[in-house]
Amino acid sequence: MATRPTTIVGFLGSQLDFGRKRGRNRERWDTWRPTVSLFMHDDLEAERLVLFADPKHASLTKTLVGDIRSVSPNTEVEVVDMPLEDPWDLAEVYGALRDFADATAFNAEEEDLLVHVTTGTHVVQICLFLLVESGHLPGRLIQSSPPSDRGGDRAVGGYTIIDLDLSRYDRLATRFEEERLVGVDLLKGGIETRNQRFNALVDRIERVALRSEEPILLTGPTGVGKTALARRIHGLKGRAARRDLGFVEVNCATLRGDQAMSALFGHAKGAFTGAIEARDGLLRAADGGVLFLDEIGELGLDEQAMLLRAIEEGSFLPVGADAPATSSFQLIAGTNRDLGRAVREGRFREDLLARIDLWSFELPALTDRPEDIEPNLDHELGRLSKASGRRASRLIVTRPAFVSFATDRGSAWRANFRDFRAAITRMTTLAEGGRITRSDVAEEALRLQRGWSALGGDAGAPAADLVREALGEDGAAALDRFDRVQLEDVLRVCKDARSLADAGRTLFAASRAKKASSNDGDRLRKYLRRFDLTFDGVR
Repeated sequence: MATRPTTIVGFLGSQLDFGRKRGRNRERWDTWRPTVSLFMHDDLEAERLVLFADPKHASLTKTLVGDIRSVSPNTEVEVVDMPLEDPWDLAEVYGALRDFADATAFNAEEEDLLVHVTTGTHVVQICLFLLVESGHLPGRLIQSSPPSDRGGDRAVGGYTIIDLDLSRYDRLATRFEEERLVGVDLLKGGIETRNQRFNALVDRIERVALRSEEPILLTGPTGVGKTALARRIHGLKGRAARRDLGFVEVNCATLRGDQAMSALFGHAKGAFTGAIEARDGLLRAADGGVLFLDEIGELGLDEQAMLLRAIEEGSFLPVGADAPATSSFQLIAGTNRDLGRAVREGRFREDLLARIDLWSFELPALTDRPEDIEPNLDHELGRLSKASGRRASRLIVTRPAFVSFATDRGSAWRANFRDFRAAITRMTTLAEGGRITRSDVAEEALRLQRGWSALGGDAGAPAADLVREALGEDGAAALDRFDRVQLEDVLRVCKDARSLADAGRTLFAASRAKKASSNDGDRLRKYLRRFDLTFDGVR
C-alpha cells in the first residue's frame, strides 16, 4: 500500500531558527534550528511544509526557505503570511489560526499532517495544540529537540510525534474517573444511591468542593443529612489536599444571648464578668480548615454582621478586644429554614445571605428519593450489624413489605433519615435471632404512622378543617372525638394520595404487612360510605 504524503505545519522561529548566527552567515549551520532540523532526519520525509511567517520577517523567511530546500530539495515550501500584532494575545492568535484551519482543506485520509509546536510563543503552541485536539487541524503534533551531543558538524537533534487520540490513553482517563468516583462515593457515605436528581446533585457538590473555597450553603428539611454531608465535604477536601484539615462544627441553635458572640469570635481577658482568661473562639479554631455552622438562620443579627466581616475580610473583633483577630476558613452553612423569608421578616441579613448563597444545594427529602430506600436499608443494616456485633437480618422475606410501606406516598418520614434510622434500629434491636419478622415490620409501620398523625400534616388546611370541609359544621360537631380523630387522618391521606388504591395501601399498611387485608381500596370505600363520602368527593 502506498504511503501517504506528509505535510508539516509550523511557525518560523525568528529566534530559535537563527539563534545568534542570523542572516546568510554559514556559522548558523553550527546551531540547532528546530524547523530546519526536521528535514535533516533520514527517517522523516515531508513532501510539503506550510510555514507561517510574519511579513516583517521577510528576509529571515527567505533565508529559512533556502536552507530547507538545500537539505531537502524534494520538499515544497508554502509560506503563509500571518501578521500578528501581539503573538502573546490568545484571542488574536487562536482566531488567525482557526481562520486558516477553516479555510484549508486538509484530508486526513490522503495526507499525514504533522503540526510543529517547537517554535513560536507559548500562546502559539497552546493554540496549535487546541486546534489539533479539537480536530480542526486533523493531524498529530511533532516536537523537535536539540541534540544531546553538540560535537557534530550539524546539529540535527531529535523529534517526537505526539498523537492526541485520547482513545490511546484509556488507562489515564480511567484513573481520573476512578478518582472522581471515589470522591463521589465519599460524599454519599458509601451508599450506592439510585435517585438521578440526588446523584447529579452530589456530582456537582464534588466538583465545587474540590475547586472552590467559597462558602457552601446546604438547605433542606430536618434529617436529610446536611451535617453528615458537611463532614464528608471536609473529608474530601482533606483527601485532595493530602493533609488533615481542621473541622469545627457549631449548632447555632445552641448559641444564645451574650455568650453567642464570645463562643464564635472569642473574647479578651476581663471583657465581661467571668472572663478570667482570653478565649480564641470557634472561628479561630477553624483557621486553615472548615467551619460548619448548622442552623445558621438561628444566629442573631449582631453575630451575622460579624460573621459577614469574617468571611469577606478574614478578620473580626473578639468581645472586649482592641485589635482584630484573623482566621482563614471555608464556611459551610446548613439550614432547614427559608432564609429568603427570614430576610423579608428582618430576621436575617440580606448581605450575609447574598454572600453565603454563591454555592447553594437543596438536599431532597427521603420521600423524594423512593429509589434510595433499599440502598439505605442495606447500609443501615450493615452499620448496625458492625456496631452491635450481631448479624442483622437482610429481610429476605419481609423486605418487600417494609419497602412497600417505606416508599408509599402516605409514609411521611417527617424527620427523614432520623425517622428511617430509628425505625431500622428498633426493628433490628427487637428482632429475635437477628431476623426481622412480618410482625416486627407491621408493628413499626403502625408506630410510625401514629407518630406522624399526632404531629399533623405537613401543609395545607389543619386536620380539623378537613372534617368541617367534608361534613359541614353540623356534621363535624355531631362526631364523637374518637371518630373525628380517625376521620381526620383518613381525609388527610386521601387528599395526598394519587388513587383510592394508593390511599388504601397507606391506611392499611400494617394489615397488608400481616396479610390481613385483601382489598385495601374496597375497605377504604366502605369506611367513607359511613359518612356519605366518596374518594373523588374528598379529593
